[in-house]
Amino acid sequence: MNKEFRTIPTEPTYKGARTVSGAIEKHFANQLSQATLLGLPKYASKPDKEIIASIIDVAFWASLRKEEGRSPKISIAFLQPQQSELPLIFEQRLSLSVDILTKLAPAVERSGIHLGVWEEDGECYIWGTTHTIPSFCFVLEVVEPGLLVVKHKRTDDFGKYANVAVLKGDEIKLVDPDSINLPDCPALLESLLGFTTKNSKNLPVNLHMQLAVSMRAHGHGGILLIVPSANNNWQKSIIDPISYAINPPYAGLANLILESATRDDIALWWEELDDQIDHVAGLTAVDGATIINDRCELLAFGAKITRPHGSETVKEIMVTEPVIDSEAQVISPGQDGGTRHFAAAQFIHDQREALALVASQDGRFTIFSWSPCDEIVHAHRVDTLLL
Repeated sequence: MNKEFRTIPTEPTYKGARTVSGAIEKHFANQLSQATLLGLPKYASKPDKEIIASIIDVAFWASLRKEEGRSPKISIAFLQPQQSELPLIFEQRLSLSVDILTKLAPAVERSGIHLGVWEEDGECYIWGTTHTIPSFCFVLEVVEPGLLVVKHKRTDDFGKYANVAVLKGDEIKLVDPDSINLPDCPALLESLLGFTTKNSKNLPVNLHMQLAVSMRAHGHGGILLIVPSANNNWQKSIIDPISYAINPPYAGLANLILESATRDDIALWWEELDDQIDHVAGLTAVDGATIINDRCELLAFGAKITRPHGSETVKEIMVTEPVIDSEAQVISPGQDGGTRHFAAAQFIHDQREALALVASQDGRFTIFSWSPCDEIVHAHRVDTLLL
């Protein structure tokens, strides 16, 4: 593979690229250091801040272009060809430029395809495409014009990549790794953050993560309630009769969890799992709440949340976002969103062992849980982690 170009390095012209590159470099350095200490299997090389800034800069300006009337959707992975399996390698290296990214975008816009980028003598080049990347590989995804997400592959290979930073024009959000150390951090939020392998084998929690991704993707908005299987106290907070109660509980996801350790046909198992996740998440588009238990058995959908007799109306909630420099706010539930958010907050206020996932039509996503430390409903805004 011969190099057919020569570029003169230039300073990034997108200010966000320069602003965030140092922090992103530090994040990947920390992750790779942890991987080494834990003796984890093969993982990717760390990009330096100049390379990171260069990739972000080119991708940002390419995102504002159009090819045949369509905005580009591109995933760029920083790795060498030998770090992937069965890479598609171009005979001639291509310059990492706005024009070339725009031209290539239609060929690589489908999910799971990455443009492979590497550097030599301080110059970035495109060597081809790949479907496979190692753990902690730097990935930059162009989601829409002006919206970029820096992420990396998880060590357990399960579900969506872990987000590191979100850049939308002048707005930059860096995911805060310290959020995972909060005393009331729900296991689902830990899984979304993806900074440790603590819950990598907790399949029900990871399925909740995938359900959140699928809920947000359908764009209709919705509520998913995750209730304890040990009791039926949650029924006190639901109007009876339920329009779409499931009896016996639907066990499609639950059965796949039980089969996970014994299935030999892993590819088929993943396909079945994805289908079941989309099936359950799709029900949240129906008006009302979808209810599953902590074993991932489907109990109902289209359920109406109510305040149990004798219970007080929830008056305040604490809102946080797992983003650096974001501060907790205590507000009234009505300030956080519409009727879905208020209903979810009331449910958690009354059913403190449960979890409520709320998707808005505008893409906002919130996890409601009870905070024993602060004695308040805690609303974790996590749309930054789901892009």
